[in-house]
Amino acid sequence: MPMYHPNSHRREGNMKLDVGSGGQVLDLETAVKDGILGGNGGGGLISTVGVEKLDLKKMIEELESIDVPSVFICPISLDPMQEPVTLCTGQTYERSNILKWFSFGHYTCPTTMQELWDDTVTPNKTLQQLIYSWFSQKYLAMKKRSQDVQGRAIELLETLKKVKGQARVQALKELRQVVTAHSTARKAVLDHGGVALLSNLLGPFTTHAVGSEAIGILVNLDLDLASKENLTQPAKISLVVDMLNEGSIETKINCTRLIEMLMQGKDFVSENVSSLSLLVGLLRLIRDKRHPNGVVAGLGLLKSLSSHESLRNSVVSIGAIPQLVDLLPRLNNECLELALHILEVLSTTAEGSNALKDYALTIPNVVKLLMKVSESCTELALSILWTVCKLAPEECAALAVEAGLAAKLLLVIQSGCNPVLKQRSAELLKLCSLNYTAAIFISKCKLTRTIQ
Repeated sequence: MPMYHPNSHRREGNMKLDVGSGGQVLDLETAVKDGILGGNGGGGLISTVGVEKLDLKKMIEELESIDVPSVFICPISLDPMQEPVTLCTGQTYERSNILKWFSFGHYTCPTTMQELWDDTVTPNKTLQQLIYSWFSQKYLAMKKRSQDVQGRAIELLETLKKVKGQARVQALKELRQVVTAHSTARKAVLDHGGVALLSNLLGPFTTHAVGSEAIGILVNLDLDLASKENLTQPAKISLVVDMLNEGSIETKINCTRLIEMLMQGKDFVSENVSSLSLLVGLLRLIRDKRHPNGVVAGLGLLKSLSSHESLRNSVVSIGAIPQLVDLLPRLNNECLELALHILEVLSTTAEGSNALKDYALTIPNVVKLLMKVSESCTELALSILWTVCKLAPEECAALAVEAGLAAKLLLVIQSGCNPVLKQRSAELLKLCSLNYTAAIFISKCKLTRTIQ
C-alpha cells in the first residue's frame, strides 16, 4: 500500500467533536458559544481582528503552562496542534506528526488503529482557526496583564518618592504583592531604580512596618554587587537584625533570606553580620517548631555564617551546639543535614569540639542518625563522633559503646557506602574497642545478634 500524501483537493466543513463523558457531539461554533472551550460566549468564533501578525508557534511556547482544551492536542505528540489535519476516520492530528507516522509504514489511524480506507489527509481549517483564535485571546490577555502590572509597579515607585507614614506602608504593601506575583513587576523595579529607592528607606529611624515591607520586596529581586554593598551598611544591617528578633514570622524569614543573599557577594565582609544579636535571633527562629519554614531558613543562614572561620567561635559561645544537638531527633531530613553540617564545621574549632564532648546528649543523639537518613548524614555524623571520641577516648568511647555505636558501625562497614566512609567506621570501631577484651566488647555491643 503506498504511503499517504495529502490530496490536491481539500475538504472542509464544520468540525464535529465529542465533549465530556456524556458523548454529546457539538460543532465548534456551538462549543465556543457555550463556553466549553473557554470562548467569550458571544456566539461564533473568537474574533482575531488586529492579531493576524501573531505567530501561533510563539504563542504556544509562551503560554506553555496554560491548560489547553483537549481537542487542540495532537493525540500523537500530546502538544497543541498548529496545522491540524483530519483522516477518513474522523480523527485529527498535527500534520507533521501523522506524516511521520505514515513514513514508518503505518497504514492505520493511531488513535483507533482502524485500517484507513481513504488516503486523504484533509486540513481542518475550522479547528485551526479556533486554535489560533483561542491562543490569540489568551496571549493578548497575558500581554495586557503584564503591561498593566509593569505600569502599576512603576507608578508605585513614583508614589514612594512622595508619600510618608501609613501611605508609604500601603504603597509598599501593594508593590510587594505585585513583585511577588509577577516577573514583569520585578524587572520594572530593577529597571527603574527601585532597589536604590527601597534601600534608602532602611535606616536607624525606619519603622518596622516600612522595613518589613521593603525587605519583603528586596528578597524577591536579583541584587547586584553595588546594591548588596549598600545594604550591608551597619545601620541597615542593624535594622534587619532588630526585625529578625522582633518581627512576625514572615518578617523573620525575609530578614534571614536577605542576609543570606548579601553574604553571596565575593567581597562580603563577615564582620558586617557578626553581632551576637543576629545569632541569638537565628537560634530562636530555629527552635520555633511551629514554623518549619523558619527552621529551614534559620539553619540555612547559620550554615552560611559558620562557613566563615572568624564567626565560628561566636556561634559556639552563644550555646548553639547543645541547642542544635537537642533539635536533632525532631528535625526533618532537609533540616537534619543542615544541622549536622553546622555541628561538623563547628567541631573543627577547639571550642566547638569541647562543647560537643561536654554535652551529654551529643553521642546518643548523633549515634541514632547513623544509617538512618542518608549517606551524607551518616558521613557528617561519623565525622562528629570521630572528633569527640578522639578528643577523650576513654570517656567518650565507653559512652558511644553504651549508645550502640559499634553495631551501627558494623552496619556501615557491611553496607554499600563509599570506601572512605567504611574506613572511617573501621577506625572508629577500633577506637571504641581499645578498653575492652574481644569477648567483653562483643557482649557490651550485643554484636552477636547483629552479625547473625
